[in-house]
Amino acid sequence: MGLYDEARAFILECFNELGKRVEETDGRLAAFEEEWLQRATYAPTYEELEHGARMAWRNSNRCIGRLFWKSLNVFDERHLGTPDEVVQALYRHIEFATNAGKIRPTITVFHPSVRIWNHQLVRYAGYETERGILGDPHSVVFTRVCEALGWRGKRTPFDVLPLVVQINGEQPVWFPIPEDMVLEVEIRHSDFPQFEALGLKWYAVPMISDMALEIGGTRYPAAPFNGWYMETEIGARNFADVTRYDRLPKVAALMGLDTKSDASLWKDKALIELNIAVLQSFKESGVTIVDHHTAAKQFERFEQIEMDEGRELTGDWTWLIPPVSPAATHIFHRNYDNTVVKPNYVRQESPF
Repeated sequence: MGLYDEARAFILECFNELGKRVEETDGRLAAFEEEWLQRATYAPTYEELEHGARMAWRNSNRCIGRLFWKSLNVFDERHLGTPDEVVQALYRHIEFATNAGKIRPTITVFHPSVRIWNHQLVRYAGYETERGILGDPHSVVFTRVCEALGWRGKRTPFDVLPLVVQINGEQPVWFPIPEDMVLEVEIRHSDFPQFEALGLKWYAVPMISDMALEIGGTRYPAAPFNGWYMETEIGARNFADVTRYDRLPKVAALMGLDTKSDASLWKDKALIELNIAVLQSFKESGVTIVDHHTAAKQFERFEQIEMDEGRELTGDWTWLIPPVSPAATHIFHRNYDNTVVKPNYVRQESPF
C-alpha cells in the first residue's frame, strides 16, 4: 500500500472509530486530498495524532498492558525545532508521566526531523572496567557515546544517563536530567532485611524512546512513550539476566540457598523473592506497578473487548508470556497472530 492509500485508509478508520458523521469524514478527506496535491505529504491533525497513537498502543503485539490504550496522554510537540526546545518537552514528559509515582501513560510526538538517541529517557549507564562491567551492560555502547560527547558519570552502578537529542542529522547534543526529576525506588524485602545490603534500586517509569511511531504512512522517529512497569521486567530481567545486573547469585547467597546444583532450584527461589521485593518496594513507595498475574488477567479482558468490537487480535506470544510462571497464565496456553497492524510503534536503526 502506497503512502497516499495508507493515509487515506487511516483517516477513514480513525473517523469511523471516533464516530464522526459522514459529512465530517468527507470534509476531512477533501482537505487531505488538497494537502496531498500541494505537498504529497500527510500531517495528522491533533485529533488524528491522539487517536492514532492510542491505536498504535492497541496494536502493539508485544505489550501485555493494552487494556488501557484509551488512557494514553498524547502531547503534540511537532512544532519544536531546536535541541533546547525538545529537551524541555522531554523534561515535561518525565514529570507528567511520573506524577509523584501515580504513573500516567504518556507519549510525546516530535517533528520527523528529531531523533532521540536514548533507548529509554531514563536509563542507567554501563562502564567497562578491569573487574567487569559496572552498571547496566545494556548501556555500555551508549555510555561510551555519551562520554565521547563530553558527559561524565559518577561511575556508580546506577548513574542516570543524559538525554541525547539530534535535529536534522546534525551533531547530537546531550543534556543532564535533573536528579530531582528522576523518581527511583530502593529495593527492600520485608522477610529478608538483608536485601537492603544489595544496594538495588530502579527508576519508576519505563519511557521507551528509540522506537518510531507510524500513523497513516507518516513516521515519527522521536515519539517517547510509557506505561508502567510489570514487576518481572525489573525483577526477572533487569536484575536477574546474566547479561544485565546478574544479581540472582547474590540474592541466593543472602537467602542461604544451596547454589551448588541447579536441581535445588535456587534460581527459581531467588527469582521469586527478588520479584516480591520489587513489588513490595514499589507499592510501599507509592509507585504504580502491576504483577504478572494481574497483568495477564487484564490482557484477557482486553482480548474479550477486542473480540466484542470485531477487531482481529494480534500478539507476539514470546513477549506476552511473563518470564516468571508463564504456564500459570492463560496466555501460555493460547496462540496469537503476530501480524503487524498499523498504526504501530516500530523498531528503527540505531543512530550510533
